[in-house]
Amino acid sequence: MVKQKLNSMIQKMTLDEKIAQFMQLATPFYKGASSEGQITGPMAEMGITKDVIQNSGSVLGASGAQETMEIQTAHMKENRLGIPLLFMADVVHGYKTIFPVPLAIGCSWDTELAEKSAEIAAKESAVSGVHVTFAPMVDLVRDPRWGRVMESTGEDPYLNSRFSEAFVRGFQGTDLTSDLNRVAACVKHFAAYGAAEGGRDYNTVDVSERALREYYLPSYKAALDAGCEMVMTAFNTVDGIPATGNKKLMRDVLRAEWGFDGVLISDWGAVKEMIPHGVAADESEAALKAFQAGVDIEMMTACYVNHLKSLIEADLLDEKLVDEAVLRILELKQKLGLFDNPYRGADVQLEKEVVLSAEHRQTARELAAKSCVLLKNESVLPLNTSQNVALIGPFAESGDLLGPWSWLGSQDEAVKLADGFKMKLESSKLHTARGCEIEEGNKSQLVEALEAAKKADVIVLALGEHSGMSGEAKSRSNIRLPEIQIELIKAMKHLDKPIVTVLFNGRPLDLHGVIDQSDALLEAWYPGTEGGAAIADLLYGDVNPSGRLSMSFPHSVGQVPVYYNCFNTGRPPEHAQDEYVSKYLDIPNEPLLPFGFGLSYTNFAYSEARLSRDAITEKETLQVSVKVTNTGEASGEETVQLYVQDLAGEVVRPIKELKDFGKILLHPGETKEVTFELSEAKLRYHHSDLTYKSDPGKFHIYIGANSTDVIALPFELLKENEG
Repeated sequence: MVKQKLNSMIQKMTLDEKIAQFMQLATPFYKGASSEGQITGPMAEMGITKDVIQNSGSVLGASGAQETMEIQTAHMKENRLGIPLLFMADVVHGYKTIFPVPLAIGCSWDTELAEKSAEIAAKESAVSGVHVTFAPMVDLVRDPRWGRVMESTGEDPYLNSRFSEAFVRGFQGTDLTSDLNRVAACVKHFAAYGAAEGGRDYNTVDVSERALREYYLPSYKAALDAGCEMVMTAFNTVDGIPATGNKKLMRDVLRAEWGFDGVLISDWGAVKEMIPHGVAADESEAALKAFQAGVDIEMMTACYVNHLKSLIEADLLDEKLVDEAVLRILELKQKLGLFDNPYRGADVQLEKEVVLSAEHRQTARELAAKSCVLLKNESVLPLNTSQNVALIGPFAESGDLLGPWSWLGSQDEAVKLADGFKMKLESSKLHTARGCEIEEGNKSQLVEALEAAKKADVIVLALGEHSGMSGEAKSRSNIRLPEIQIELIKAMKHLDKPIVTVLFNGRPLDLHGVIDQSDALLEAWYPGTEGGAAIADLLYGDVNPSGRLSMSFPHSVGQVPVYYNCFNTGRPPEHAQDEYVSKYLDIPNEPLLPFGFGLSYTNFAYSEARLSRDAITEKETLQVSVKVTNTGEASGEETVQLYVQDLAGEVVRPIKELKDFGKILLHPGETKEVTFELSEAKLRYHHSDLTYKSDPGKFHIYIGANSTDVIALPFELLKENEG
């Protein structure tokens, strides 16, 4: 009945009105916007007519209940058929209450808390008038030079998939129509955007279809299986064709194979960018290729509104495809309840109570603490309140803790690190100084820092990248801290006092000059609105660090890409007696800090690892058990990780693959047994002919605290008639 009603509406629409539904414009184009009339630069050059604006389908970047309601009111007065606008925005890791960046959330290995963060972001967004968020970003990442690694949850397809579905559940809930506290999710960037050559944003991606399906596609599929309503195309090429015009990727895989019938949107300007890519001669050809590929909404270029009509009139494009795309857009509007209530959950008064509430901030504090990773600790942490502390560095009193995709987050409302220390420590025991800026400094700053450090029992250095060094278009070839900060560490080291370094950054760094000069090192990433409070909780032991790396840290940039689930070679270093093996002369093959790594204020011992049987058939399930004991003096949370290696596949298989994990809380002296179930389905992979199946044969199971420190257990998968 609903589809029939919408099809009836489509029959009443003119072709121009249909095509205008595909146009997504930024907020300044619309009446009622706070910035109305301020269309300058590239936006002014788009040549968008009044008719297109009043018939357009969606708005990009509007914020606040008042503004979105005024835009919608003005639009409904002018739209002939009363079709409401969709309001979309980049609510990546929080609306106003900013959570840690997604790479940090990935290091929590806590999908339940990740889901809660998305639920809170949705609640704040919905009450402020937003209908769709451009999240989650689930691109698998292996190259820390790429600025957008901060927007992913890491290098592993299984872990990324678990977070992908968790974020979608959090954003959308179970019923978008009746639950006005939820928003539609848009998974991005389809596909393989994280594999850009050289870690350079927007650059070429060239991976085999087998690698694409094995590593990059699973997390998108997980989002769709969780009910994600929208998909955004990637800027990059896939098999030589830009994703936005890639018919095989969008029509064949996404729609036909996976059955996705939701809305597909381009990234900003991506349709027109097919011209410089070199696959379209002009805007008309770009429009034709993108539309034939299945892209429904064009974001911030006008190829569709300027050329689709003439393409149809020239019999180069079937109008039935236009009707199908319009229907998908209207169905999403219907699902969100916009035809019955164009303002949906927007509420000016409730917005004041919900946004950045104390309850939301508390969840942000908890997730920030769980996302930090303790990388080194030589009996320096936790601190105690009797110590005099010198808090030194460009992040000591900085509000730049939110990250580059925090949109409406306020640095003024963020809890700074110094504020966090003041919650724990008498003011007379805290001595702060900048020491230097992020990328430069002067002698007087260093002198001030040295004077503060001389008064202290322990030095806490707050160092890192400012948020403008990470995120979109922020690729870096040098992933060390700026030299001025390395010099600050050296100067502090001469005082012969314990040094605790806290890092704020959006990517794994080359830590030479940092980890070796620090007695303790805490990776805090961009921890969000409650970052300073959460870090102080960790440093003083009120919370025990439990974060585990979701992306490997390299020895140097020359090793990149480096990741745990790599292939072996025919000449692995450990299997050869001469120099002709696959290795570097100057650094190890392995990362400095491996995937899954993280320390605690206690210690965990693994014992009695065992399998329920030595061999299984395709219809049987293997139980993998291990006992974990807290051998230290503090309660702590451990993340038990299960990996598998297929010893002889039809194609080369990774040396390890994460297949499951579990988080357990253990008190001092407590032992718990953790059991995983491993079925034949988890042993499947894409063969050379792209069939997805397992092979009978021998396997290794690895179980332990990270991808390196594991216990190995052999087993065999038998053919059914061998059982």
